This record gives sequence, structure tokens and C-alpha cells, in this order.
Amino acid sequence: MDLLVEEGSVFESDMPALIVGVFEDRWDDAGQKGLLVRIGTPLERAHASGEFAGEFKQTLQLRPQGLETSCLLLVGLGKFSECTLERLREAAAVATRELLGCRISRLATDMFILGPQSEPVARRAQAVAEGAMLAGYRFDRYRTEKRDKLPPGLARLVCRVEGSADREAVEQGVQFAQAVCRGVFLARDLVNEPGNVKSPLYLAERAAALTHHAQLTCEVIGEQELSRQGFGALLGVARGSSREPCLIVLEYRGGAEDERPVALIGKGVMFDAGGISLKPAEKMDEMKMDMAGAAAVLGTFEAAASAQLPVNLVGVIPAVENMPSGTAMRPGDVLTSLSGRTIEVVNTDAEGRLILADALTYCARYQPRAMIDLATLTGACIIALGHHAAAVLGSDAQLVQRLQAAGRSSGEKVWEMPLWDVYAAQLKSEIADLKNIGGRPAGTITAAAFLQKFAEGQSWAHVDIAGTAWEDSGKPLASKGATGFGVRLLMAYLRGECELH
Repeated sequence: MDLLVEEGSVFESDMPALIVGVFEDRWDDAGQKGLLVRIGTPLERAHASGEFAGEFKQTLQLRPQGLETSCLLLVGLGKFSECTLERLREAAAVATRELLGCRISRLATDMFILGPQSEPVARRAQAVAEGAMLAGYRFDRYRTEKRDKLPPGLARLVCRVEGSADREAVEQGVQFAQAVCRGVFLARDLVNEPGNVKSPLYLAERAAALTHHAQLTCEVIGEQELSRQGFGALLGVARGSSREPCLIVLEYRGGAEDERPVALIGKGVMFDAGGISLKPAEKMDEMKMDMAGAAAVLGTFEAAASAQLPVNLVGVIPAVENMPSGTAMRPGDVLTSLSGRTIEVVNTDAEGRLILADALTYCARYQPRAMIDLATLTGACIIALGHHAAAVLGSDAQLVQRLQAAGRSSGEKVWEMPLWDVYAAQLKSEIADLKNIGGRPAGTITAAAFLQKFAEGQSWAHVDIAGTAWEDSGKPLASKGATGFGVRLLMAYLRGECELH
């Protein structure tokens, strides 16, 4: 899609539709009074009758006289004091989705001029552009019937600026938004792909395709080499599938030659049937999304390379399937991990932490300045936090705090859970170094405590995205299916790291 920045009033645009933001408590301000004068009687009547007050995400569609546009959509931003970047992002998404439903795919807006004045105009422009683009995503490649009846994707968004003072800042914000959304769309596409299409090799091929970026390299380690090196936990999970596993290793060199990288690790279980500890049939079709952590890492590499972030990255993705068969690992088996630690497998459906254990151990050889893993790891995380936030746990308080700040900025919220030593006691095994589950109590925490054993000595954080990687109801920023959660979070974190260094 085209995303352009042009000078001039939004009311002078020749686009088919305009989006204008309105605050519910600013009707007496000069700006909104001017809006009443400009639009005239239809808006005056709607406001006077209470049809449109400017409440958050409230919309009013008009066809005003005297404007070149065929449609003007007003979108409520709520109270001025409560406006945040996330509210700006969501309001833009709500408005865009409504216009796409009317089969309008080309629109203009200047609503980024509003919003939280404490935030730079570039960040406001980024938020509006992200909201519009994310709302325009759809996954329809397997729809052969009535595809033409679906709402169109967003074809062009024009951000109008009055005067040249803010133009450069708005362009920077818009360009960063484009890079971020490329990454989000890649992640969503990968998660939405059906299980019969995406194997570990398929994911490796999609990762290798990212090397069209000059600063990005990809290495794929196959089953034979994994066995030679001793990836016993990863290979234990993969034993039940006829599809061979692999370890995908990405490097992005955007920073100084001697700068230590940030390591991103993504759980890549391409389909999770639970193994011998078979999952219930209900909603098992959604287990194609158990590689959403891996998708978020690939999406972040796409976004970082597109934005040319001045940072060095390492990405490690263990890619497997977890299937039941005569060769699958059994409850009670003992695996020897890459670290040398032995693991008693109490439940084969607690497989994500097994493959991540080997990935974390492998990652340490790069001497990263920080390690962050993302995984759809525990159903307990959904019980604790629902579908509104991911859990974050880690060994480095500052790293966790920076991820929380990135969550607030990006709108992909994370909430810290404790990682006290007492929880690790639930993982003690009678026959091995540790068990792969610690029972039902504190399931999200004990899963992180398991991973912590394999990240010793590292600045490490774990993000459990089980409740945020998939959307059933269709929120403003995500249609039903994959959300791409993690890309915006990591990009906000990485940009902050670039500013710190």
C-alpha cells in the first residue's frame, strides 16, 4: 500500500474519504468550533442531539457540502486528558475499518496532530499510521469463492500536514510505522498459514527469504547436525513427527562491529497436538499458532531491517512439530539437553520449554547483552491475564522494566510476574536434574523457572504470549486469527535500546 505525507489542510485533500479526530470535552475550543463551522449543519445537529459526542471510538459518517471528498468520517478520541498513543492507534483503526467496510480503500487524515501533546509528533504519526494499516490486514489467500465480496485492503493512506515544520517528523513516524507493520503482517501470515502448509522446513525457507536485506544472514541447522551437537531436548520433542526439525539462526548487523547483540528466541512448534499427552479435540485446529513466538521473531527481523535500526541482533528459532506416534517421546522419558542437564518429561504437552531450553543454551555462545524469548507457552497465562496482556518474567529487573515501558508505548502490554526461587522447587525430579512441569499451581511462573535454568548468567527475560497471539473476536487492531503480537513490543524495545546506546 502507499503511505504518503502531503502538505495542506486535510479538507483540501482529493481522497475519497477523510478521517478527522474529535475530543468529547473540547467542543468549545477554537479547533473544534472551526470544525463545526467548516462542516456546518449536519455536525451541529448530530452534536446537539447527542448522536455524536466524540466519545472514544464513536464514529459519525457525513457527506458534507463544499468538500471534494465523498465521505467525511469523524472518530471520537474521548477526553483530551485521557488520550494516549494507544487510543490514537485504536481510533485510527476503528475509523479505517469502518471505511473499508464501505469499500473505501483510499483515505486521508491529520488526526496525529491531536493526541497526547507530551508525545513527539513523529510518535503520534506512527501510532495513527499503524492503526490504519493494521486494521486493513486480512488473510484471504485460501478464499476462492466470494473473495470479491470481502472488504478491500487499505490501498493508500495520506497524512496531511499544515506547513512544513512537522513534515520531516511525520515522515519519520510514518516510515517507522510501515517497517513495523511489514513485520507484523509477516508474523500474522506465518501464524495464519494452515499446518499442512507450514513445516519446520517451510519456516526455514521463509526465514532465508529475509536475507534480501543486505545486513541480514540466515543459517539453518538440520537434524543430523543437531544430533551431533547434542540438542537432546529439541530432538526429543521432534521424535513423534515425520517432518524433520531444524534450528534457524538469523543475524542482523545494523550496529557497530564490536557491539554485543540482542538475542531474540522464538518458540517454533509448527503444530502442537500435545504428543502422547494428547490435547482435547476442541480448538486443536488453533494449535497451528503454537509458533507465534517464532513468527514474532521473524517479523521483528523484517521490521528492524526495513527500518535500518542501528543495532545488532541474533535470532534463534527451534522449529519442530509435536505429534503422537510410535516414535514419540513418552511421559516418564529422560532427555539430555544441550546444556548437559537431564530433564524428566512428565507431560509431553509441555514441549515448548524443552525446545527453548536448547535454544537458550545455544544462544549464549553469541555473548548477547540481553536475551528475550517469546512463546505461546502456558494456558495458565490466559487464566491469569486473559487476552489483554502477555506475562513477562526475567532475571534482570531493568530488562523487564524496559519491556514494560515498550509495552506501554507500543500498545502490546506486558505484566510482570514474580520469579522467586521458591517456585523452582516445584520442578525437582527424583530421577533427573529437573522435571518439565511443576504441577498446576503457578504454571506460567514454573515454566519460566524452568527456562531460567538454561539462561543462567544472562540478562534474560521471558514473554509468555499464549493469551495475546490469537484473536477470536476481532479487535480494532487485529482481525480474527493471528495478531502478530510481539513485533511492535520488540521494535519499541529495540528503538529504546538504540537511543540508550
